Amino acid sequence: MPHGIPAYSEHFFSRLIRGFRGTIPDFPGADPLRDAEVLRKAMKGFGTDEQAIINLLGSRSNKQRVPLVISYKTAYGKDLIKDLKSELSGNFEKVVLAMLKAPAQFDASELREAIKGAGTDEACLIEILSSRSNAEIREINQVYKAEYKKTLEEAITGDTSGHFRRLLVSLAQGNRDERETVDIALAKQDAQALYQAGENKLGTDESKFNAILCARSKAHLRAVFNEYQHMCGRDLEKSIEREMSGDLEGGMLAVVKCIKDTPAYFAERLYKAMKGLGTKDRTLIRIMVSRSEVDMLDIRQAYIKKYGKSLYTDISGDTSGDYKKLLLKLCGGSD
Repeated sequence: MPHGIPAYSEHFFSRLIRGFRGTIPDFPGADPLRDAEVLRKAMKGFGTDEQAIINLLGSRSNKQRVPLVISYKTAYGKDLIKDLKSELSGNFEKVVLAMLKAPAQFDASELREAIKGAGTDEACLIEILSSRSNAEIREINQVYKAEYKKTLEEAITGDTSGHFRRLLVSLAQGNRDERETVDIALAKQDAQALYQAGENKLGTDESKFNAILCARSKAHLRAVFNEYQHMCGRDLEKSIEREMSGDLEGGMLAVVKCIKDTPAYFAERLYKAMKGLGTKDRTLIRIMVSRSEVDMLDIRQAYIKKYGKSLYTDISGDTSGDYKKLLLKLCGGSD
C-alpha cells in the first residue's frame, strides 16, 4: 500500500461501486463528545427528551453511535446503557439499545436470545445465518464465544436437532464459496443433483440439499435455481415445500429466498412481522436496525413492489409513539 493512502475494505469499494443502499449514512463532522452531551442533557433532570435521542441516534451511522458508550463514560463517569435503561421503556428502549451495538455484537445477542429459554426462534437463526457474509459470520462466532462462553455451534447443537441442526451448523461455519464467476455446466450438474435428491426420489436426500445450498457461492446458486426451473418446470421453493416439512422446510426455503433476492426476503419477513394480530416487534426491530446501512432502500423497493404499499406506511400504521418515530428514521422515507 503506497504511503499515505488509507487501506479501505473490500466492503467500502463494493459500496462505492454500487452506491450506498442504506438509509443512515455517516453524519458529517459528528463529534462523539458533543453527541454524548446531547444524550446526557436529554436524560438529566425531570422527564426525558425522547425527541432529542431520536434525532441524534437516527442521524448517526452505526460506527458513529457505538463509540458514544465510551465517550459518555469518559465525559460523565456514568454508564450510558444503564442510564438509557432507567429512562426509557418498551420497544423504544429496545431499538435504542440495539442501535448502540456493533453489527456482530447485535447479531450475536439476537442469536443468543433466539436459542435460550423456552422454545427456539428458528426463523431468527436462519435469517441471520443465511443473510450474512462469511466475514460477518466469523466475527459473530468470535463475539458469541467471548460474550457467552460457548461457541455458537455448541449453542445451536444443544438446542436444535436432525437435518435442521445440520443446516444451521453448516451455515454457521462462514465458509461459503464467495466467487462471482459461474460455471453453467456445474450449475446444471447441481440442479440435476437437487432434482435427484428430492423430486426424483422416494424420500428426500436432505444432506445433498445441505451440501449444495450451504457451500456454493450465491452467484452460482442463482444459476442453479434457474437451471432447476428449466429442468423440472417448477422452482426449487415449490419442490422444498413438497419434499420437506417443519423447521427444515422453513430453513431451506429461507436460504433459497435469501440467496435468490435478499431484499425481497427481508421485505417478506417485515410484512409477516406486521400483518395479522399483534406485531412481531423483535423481528421488526432486528431487521430495521441491521439492514439500515446495508440495503434498506432495496428492501423498501421490494416491499412496495410485492405488497403495493410502502414499508413506511405499514410501520406507521402498526407501531406508535417514540418507537414508531425511531423506526421511521431507520426506514428513511416513504416510497
